[in-house]
Amino acid sequence: MASSGEWSPTSWRAFPIKQQANYPDAAEFEKAVDQIKSLPPIISHVEVDRLRSQLAEVSRGERFLLQGGDCAERFADCNSDLIKKKLRILLQMSLVLVWGSRMPTVRIGRIAGQYAKPRSKDTEMVNGKEIPTFRGENVNGFNPDDRTPDPRRLVDGYFHSAATVNYARSLLDNGFANIHDCSEWDLGFVSISKRKDDYKQMVTNVADSLQFVSTCGVAMAPELQKVDFFISHEGLGLAYEEAMTRKENGKYYNLGAQFLWIGDRTRQIDHAHVEYFRGIQNPIGIKVGPTTDPDELTAVLEKIWPDPHNSPGKVTLITRFGYGKVKELLPKIIKAVTAKNFPVVWCCDPCHGNTTTAPDNGYKTRDFDHMLSEILSTAEVHKRLGTPFGGIHLELTGENVTECTGGPEGLTTSDLPIQYTSYCDPRLNYAQSMEVAFLLAQTLKDAHNEK
Repeated sequence: MASSGEWSPTSWRAFPIKQQANYPDAAEFEKAVDQIKSLPPIISHVEVDRLRSQLAEVSRGERFLLQGGDCAERFADCNSDLIKKKLRILLQMSLVLVWGSRMPTVRIGRIAGQYAKPRSKDTEMVNGKEIPTFRGENVNGFNPDDRTPDPRRLVDGYFHSAATVNYARSLLDNGFANIHDCSEWDLGFVSISKRKDDYKQMVTNVADSLQFVSTCGVAMAPELQKVDFFISHEGLGLAYEEAMTRKENGKYYNLGAQFLWIGDRTRQIDHAHVEYFRGIQNPIGIKVGPTTDPDELTAVLEKIWPDPHNSPGKVTLITRFGYGKVKELLPKIIKAVTAKNFPVVWCCDPCHGNTTTAPDNGYKTRDFDHMLSEILSTAEVHKRLGTPFGGIHLELTGENVTECTGGPEGLTTSDLPIQYTSYCDPRLNYAQSMEVAFLLAQTLKDAHNEK
């Protein structure tokens, strides 16, 4: 095993590695990686530094983090209408959370690069034939006839990411995020009349506040019309991440996304992903699940983040235990991390620990009430232990899909086949996502009022 020493964008290659695709033509693979190295960055290092500064504020309880988007993006999602829907749901949710928390919100999309997925097995059986598993569209195709890993897809992934970012920037730079439009929101998805009245009152309060600001003569303040919006993906395929790593002002940045995370399957302290992530300036996430050993996690933090108090905002711990395990497992992690004085951002992922298979039709799904329970239990634990509940990390879409059961529409497992379009894991739809935002906002508002 390689030891920790001087870091470079290629030093991860000397370490054991998991969850990588097996490309049959190594020369074509390296050719594709070299092409990506020659292409322009997708984002700027200035944006990375700005996000890191904002996440430092989250770690101090001064901001709230909303991170969300697709489980696995499709190249077909590089579509103007779908990009608008993804931005709109995150912007609307963030405004609701601002109202509840009385704090600015950091918005990070799982967008413009979430084209790779870890899998539990390298192969699967389809129609009696063993074929490679689908690892995301920058590796292979979802169609069973297109499962051979193709390095040209890495280059396609770069261009789809760049096009998505370009269009998102054009929207945000031209008033798409203008929160004066909140009075036009459609709350028709809310089936419970009392809750609909509460939500309408919340939106009315926001609109009234904006009208007051306008009356005071600052209606054109940039803060009310434009927002920071950052992109993220799991840093899984390290050859691609290496290719997007560039040196700026003597430091290395991954300029494919402002924020990347290490998954629950790739956070081994002596493996390649931890080695790569320890050298980049980007703020990073680490998924923390039921199998996470608290001592092992703090050892990873010590390796990846040796100077935490001189570099706040570096690490976000994304906890994903499952709704029934939060109160047992989360306190152990919090106590181990706080004992080492790591100023992490504490973020709850209520999706990945609550995935099940519908017994009547075999669809992967998640129950809305279970996800909400994990969020609320996480908030309760942080309140009890005195650590800032910093944010939520959701797999969601702005479309009216039928992939998760429950929520305001009362979806059941029999509804799943109606509009199930995810290539991998089930996502909250527009109505369910907004319901999460409203219910969490009330929790944050109650906590704020108790201070």
